[in-house]
Amino acid sequence: MDLQGFCKEAMDIAKMADDGEKARAVEDFFQRMNSFAFPEGFNWAQEVFEGLHVAEQGDKTALIWADMDSGEERRFTYSQMAACGNRLLNHLRRFGVEKGHNMYMMTPIVPETWFAHLACIKGGLIAVPTATTMTVRELQFRFQTYPPDTVIADTASVPAIDEALEKTGASPKVKLILGEKQGWTSYADLERESDSAEAARTRCEDLLFCFFTSGTTGLPKRVGHTATSYPLGHLSTALLIGIRPEDIHHNLSAPGWAKWAWSSFFAPFNMGATVAAFYFRALEGNKYLDYVSRYKVSTFCAPPTGWRMFVRLDLERFDFSSLRHSVSAGEPLNPEAIQKWKEHTGDVIRDFYGQTESTAMIGNAPWMKETMRTGSFGVPSPMYDVTLADDEAKEIREANETGHIVVRLDRWRAIGLFTEYIGNPQKMKEVFVSDFYYTGDRAYVDQDGYWWFVGRADDVIKSSDFRVGPFEVESAMVEHPAVAESAVVGVPDPERYQLVKAYVILSQGNQPSSELALELFRHSLQILPKFKIPRILEFVEEVPKTISGKIRRIELREKEEEKKQQETAERNREEYFYWDFPELSSRK
Repeated sequence: MDLQGFCKEAMDIAKMADDGEKARAVEDFFQRMNSFAFPEGFNWAQEVFEGLHVAEQGDKTALIWADMDSGEERRFTYSQMAACGNRLLNHLRRFGVEKGHNMYMMTPIVPETWFAHLACIKGGLIAVPTATTMTVRELQFRFQTYPPDTVIADTASVPAIDEALEKTGASPKVKLILGEKQGWTSYADLERESDSAEAARTRCEDLLFCFFTSGTTGLPKRVGHTATSYPLGHLSTALLIGIRPEDIHHNLSAPGWAKWAWSSFFAPFNMGATVAAFYFRALEGNKYLDYVSRYKVSTFCAPPTGWRMFVRLDLERFDFSSLRHSVSAGEPLNPEAIQKWKEHTGDVIRDFYGQTESTAMIGNAPWMKETMRTGSFGVPSPMYDVTLADDEAKEIREANETGHIVVRLDRWRAIGLFTEYIGNPQKMKEVFVSDFYYTGDRAYVDQDGYWWFVGRADDVIKSSDFRVGPFEVESAMVEHPAVAESAVVGVPDPERYQLVKAYVILSQGNQPSSELALELFRHSLQILPKFKIPRILEFVEEVPKTISGKIRRIELREKEEEKKQQETAERNREEYFYWDFPELSSRK
């Protein structure tokens, strides 16, 4: 079997009706793939996108794009998408852009983002996805660290890019704009290029993706993926989501981040499915679900913040009859949101887990719908040899004992695992320890093999001799009807090292008050062990998040550290302390 053959087989497995048969087939599939002797060369755009899908179903719709603000719609078949990618690649080559050069992509949810990825993969260019929210300072760091050979951007992003280029002295060979701007080439000019292009001879281990990803400390790292690790590694993602060739798949994620590549590109296109993409300037829940319903989305992926928004809406007004699978990734989703979505749609939201550094490595697979445990993020994908380890790189075998999520490397190296933190050997030494790759996340496994997320290794709160995972507290807080969302961090305390603090966003119609704070403290005492309850509550309008919806707890911790250093700092107006209330007995 060649590498294209694995994609064909995955498509056949996805179409299996019997859950037990499918689970066994997936196990066998990845066992063979993990031991497969890879060829020297592989070009996913040539061999899978064109060699399989264009060749066998070129007239099938690959991408449906809709602008939620203007109502505009554009559709592209697999053949048309390949042609668009080829025209872009030919244009770049005319200006000396070659295999191994990079392309910064600072574009929103527009079709050209998909075309640019196809051009990069086929041409052996290194794609550098870049969020449209980047500031000049952030771009400066990126351009200094990794000077751009070519850039593609929308008109709104161009001023920041030009300023960063001027400040760093970087000089790309090509600057493409989705519009018009002096000094930039209009993307519309590409129409004169040929719609066929020769594929670069890329080796399996050639670097093809560079993701700048924020760490818990320091400046962003560069995560490097190869010609196989993301294209073929996302067969794990596709099978865990449950995408079939006949599906219309939608992912609520913005380009510039790994999750877009996961679920808006590789997972659906590996399976020959149709991608539905919705452009918006501000996410409005009702309109968004109307589009999901209107375009008959059958597999739907969204971050926890999206699901929490959706379940607060009147779900009865939408037609979800086409929906087969709902999945969540980024952070564990609280059980209450999962239950409400199921009540109104008949479908259960399945959690799964992975990183920029990997593909989907743990999850609640489609065949687990009837056996999954709400709150658990599932079981490991057979592509990965996942286990738990302690701080000394010793494997943890005891049930319910919290440890680091690690990928074992001594039996096989998972295809979807990244190659390196580019130019950062020190970080490589920190995460590759003994025969393990340390993900930086912590979890435990129950006696039946289900995995339960605890939190980032440095998000875990240490209070007295106890360790508290923020998600468990956040989930408890949002069970109260007055709470729309919560973010929990550890704040410095001279007696206990850290105290648990909850930032609370209230549901519509509720106002901050001392009475409500007391009610929430009492609520937490009814759900959590006393050592896990928040000792400080602060009502806020919003909390810092990444563009993909993850809570940036690091910003909240930094804010608390700064406040601690200011000895005269006053309490925030809407901040309440557990020990302020005699009704709660004491500070203990």
